[in-house]
Amino acid sequence: MTDHASTWIWQHPGWPNFTWQVADVQPRVQACWRDLGILLGRSGALISADDQDAEARAALDTLLQNIVTSSAIEGERLNVASVRSSLARRLAVEEPEGATSPRSEGLAELMLDATFKPDTPLDDQRLFQWHRWLFPEADAALTTLRPGQWRGVEPMQVVSGRLDRPKVHFEAPPREGLEHEVDQFLVWFESSRHDSALDPLVRAGLAHFWFVTLHPFEDGNGRIARAIADRALAQADQQSIRLYAMSAGILERRADYYRCLEASQRGTPDLTAWLVWYLETLDTTLLDVLAQVERTLAKARFWQRFRSAGLLPEQVKVLNRLLDGGERGFAHGISASQYQKVAKVSKATATRHLVGLVEKGCLVKLPGGGRSTRYQVPDMHRQDDGG
Repeated sequence: MTDHASTWIWQHPGWPNFTWQVADVQPRVQACWRDLGILLGRSGALISADDQDAEARAALDTLLQNIVTSSAIEGERLNVASVRSSLARRLAVEEPEGATSPRSEGLAELMLDATFKPDTPLDDQRLFQWHRWLFPEADAALTTLRPGQWRGVEPMQVVSGRLDRPKVHFEAPPREGLEHEVDQFLVWFESSRHDSALDPLVRAGLAHFWFVTLHPFEDGNGRIARAIADRALAQADQQSIRLYAMSAGILERRADYYRCLEASQRGTPDLTAWLVWYLETLDTTLLDVLAQVERTLAKARFWQRFRSAGLLPEQVKVLNRLLDGGERGFAHGISASQYQKVAKVSKATATRHLVGLVEKGCLVKLPGGGRSTRYQVPDMHRQDDGG
């Protein structure tokens, strides 16, 4: 094999004493904390306005999204209903009884252990348990996976391309000395939690990078690295980790994720570029959830106001589509012909319904006229400009 004098970060004399440029990282840390605070406040208003079960349901939705998207980053599609049932039972959320599998049960256990028990120590035995939960049926399969054990002596490489001309994206530290490397990481993970000079969000980004670079298992390293980072985020703020799914943000930027990891794993222990990427992705995730929460609050306020307006079922259906926003929410308003399709009514009825909604104050006419006249919920067009 070719001699990589210092091709990989773990061969650098400064490994693993990571550094970063505070001037680049700090503004992004501050943006994340600001948006986390806003999200906590807004979601608090949402949950207190809802039923007692709302908090557990919100946690269930977030955990489910995190599990499904973390697997999707690796190209695996899970049975969502099965994972949901496994989580619902553990969170005591009343749902129709669904079929579960060893896979869904293991993934639910792993995610809850990582994020709902952040004060338990992270040691090699806990990592082995997570790995067994991640691959519950590996023992029975014809595989060299070794669930609950470190990888074997073969070189661990991430490779793509043709067999005769492979491209090595990354090579992990050799098997010899791996236990020492992992111990060093675990000691740091436990002690750094109490390091007042290290921001908890930066710590999560460092933990993610460090573990995935060690690559101590045959498979599942990315998913476990993201679970460790989620644990670090839960340790930073146990309340807010239940509101957003960091893996969903990473999945949205999956190609950038691998590109940034690969570039940083070939570099020096200066992790500025990785931390900037990680924190920007975290902030984007927070802002996406915040936009959803704002829409839900706006919808609740709208129906409080118009609950007794005597609306027809077709009108309620169209208004809910507009209030929900998103891809199917007619961000630029709805026309009479679109109303006709959604409500399944005649053109004349669509026009009459829209006029009635404007008269009651449920809709406003947007500028522009004639056949292209569009209607929107009051103020929604201003709120949706950012999305």
